[in-house]
Amino acid sequence: MWVFASKTLSSSPFLYNPFPNRHSSSSKLKLNSSLSVKFEYETERGLDFETGESFFRHESATGRDLGVLAAALYKKSKARLRILDGLCGCGVRSLRYLVEAEADFVLANDANDDCRDVICRNLSQVPRGSDDEPRWTVTHTDANRVMMEFYLQRDFFDLIDIDSFGSDSSFLRPAINALRYDGLLYVTSTDGYSSGGHRPHHSLAAYGAYVRPLPYSNEIGLRMLIGGAVREASVLGHRVVPLFSYYSYHGPVFRVMLRVNRGKLSDNCHYSFVSYCHQCGNSQTFSFDELSQISCSCGNSKSIIVSGPLWTGPLHDSSYLTEMLNLAKEWGWAGGDTETALEKLLKQMVDESDPRLPFGFIKLDEVASRAKVNSPPLRTMMDAIQKEGYAVSRSHIISNALKTNCPMAECIRIAKELQPRAYTEIL
Repeated sequence: MWVFASKTLSSSPFLYNPFPNRHSSSSKLKLNSSLSVKFEYETERGLDFETGESFFRHESATGRDLGVLAAALYKKSKARLRILDGLCGCGVRSLRYLVEAEADFVLANDANDDCRDVICRNLSQVPRGSDDEPRWTVTHTDANRVMMEFYLQRDFFDLIDIDSFGSDSSFLRPAINALRYDGLLYVTSTDGYSSGGHRPHHSLAAYGAYVRPLPYSNEIGLRMLIGGAVREASVLGHRVVPLFSYYSYHGPVFRVMLRVNRGKLSDNCHYSFVSYCHQCGNSQTFSFDELSQISCSCGNSKSIIVSGPLWTGPLHDSSYLTEMLNLAKEWGWAGGDTETALEKLLKQMVDESDPRLPFGFIKLDEVASRAKVNSPPLRTMMDAIQKEGYAVSRSHIISNALKTNCPMAECIRIAKELQPRAYTEIL
């Protein structure tokens, strides 16, 4: 079952600069004259690595940044860090966990054993350690089998990173089993069709949620993924809490960092149904006990669509994100003269963590369409909503949208009142 990496270390010196702000530099191709094989080299946060024939995306660097920051915070608080990278690809995530988060041990697993040489060359930049206490090990088998083997041996991980494709939720239960209490689970979905409500029976099978088309479908993708983890954890007598939830348009990719602990679901577990009214544009949540009471204040019940059950609680933990932002500044990834993309993202996530903000978001285009006016500037609309006493923030998911507890009818009224002022500002 196990395939161990060679203990031979790279002959080249290991160079690492922890402070660059760029995610990656231009690719470099190098030809091995004796083997006639091309190696493609990438650079991410100052680390050089090969990609080989493995699947690799530059755009996923932000998701890796967030994972490394969370892992480093765990290491600081617990003084230990054992990581399983369940679908490691070329091994760049594993390398970054070892170097930047200073993981004590990383198991880099990928079912495709054709990636073995690339993974081993990348990780060999870090001394592997002794056979009794290795820093890293490479395996090539099914990720679920790896996690179950460690669970049966009562050998638990502090962080498990499952960067999977599609909506394969089969990883959730084995991963939760293989985690130490208070451990971190970093999970992924790339199923934009299900989050968009185009495959409700598929989302029901994968995540236990019947999802219909909603105007904030990409946020639903995150809530669908968290809800699936909530369901699987509850079966095992565990509870999960999202520390941050990240959406990226490429793919699309839905990534969520969850903290897993022992305990039953509370009465207010934020696992419920959401409704959207096409007539008035309002959204609501309904618990299981309230399913027979689903209605809308506009009185047009035929215009309501319902999805769920989903996670309807906070997508992020504000204090945790603040710690991540502070660490990013300490490392030089944020806090310079020019705001970095990572810094902007973390700040937006902090703003989204306001407990007054409900699920979903409101697109300004929809507000303008319902109000039959030109769309007001985003900042102007936010200021006006705040003056009315409502909570509001930008959404990191889509640039021209707001998260707010202001009802759609009020947003329409405000947009109409802002129209002369907005037109003046545009001029």
